[in-house]
Amino acid sequence: MLEFLPDRASGGPLRVLCLGAHSDDIEIGCGGTLLRLLQERDDVEIWWVVFSSGADREREARESAALFLEGAAASHVLVRDFRNGHFPYIGSAIKEFFEELKAQVDPDLIFTHYRTDRHQDHRVLSDLAWNTWRNHVILEYEIPKYDGDLSQPNAYVVLDEETCARKVRFLMQVFATQRDKHWFDERTFQGLMRLRGMESCAPEGYAEAFHVRKLVLAPRRAGVRAPEGTLASESSTHRTRA
Repeated sequence: MLEFLPDRASGGPLRVLCLGAHSDDIEIGCGGTLLRLLQERDDVEIWWVVFSSGADREREARESAALFLEGAAASHVLVRDFRNGHFPYIGSAIKEFFEELKAQVDPDLIFTHYRTDRHQDHRVLSDLAWNTWRNHVILEYEIPKYDGDLSQPNAYVVLDEETCARKVRFLMQVFATQRDKHWFDERTFQGLMRLRGMESCAPEGYAEAFHVRKLVLAPRRAGVRAPEGTLASESSTHRTRA
């Protein structure tokens, strides 16, 4: 299977925007992918945005971001306090915040929630991400939960066993406020990555999965640079870097 990697024609940093409704969403949905990206590249600038938090959850969000973003060329961590569980009903205020973000960052790659996630807060962020950045690569991540809304993803990032272990270790270390939830445990996170690893034939058996709704493929030839905002194939080695 042909593999692709994020690239920039300008030679500037790879700008990644991560959107999470709650303080553990980014880590659960794409934490392993971010760890791998930062292991393999030294030119990544990450914007890490959490929309709902109280005092305890904001502390956890910032502590977790510090762990996951170690090695980033630059990082910007924003934590807001929009009311948990009420995003559809305060959508105007959240939309205004998206417009503020749009003025600050023009990302090459966006991670956000799956559009048909059954959690209402998650769906609002996914819809507004597409509404705000209409010509960008958006990867929608998945969050396991009681609702049983996992679907069939169409994009995978393979992970090694050590990266998966780091992701799970950070989750269990930081998020004390979530440990009473019956699904928040090591088996859940390892199990989902193992399932996605099986589906993607990952060498060490682990992966994270995403939904990609629009993607422009720009295979490079010698001396031809790929347009900004696309995923360009590394035709000489076919090696996935993220």
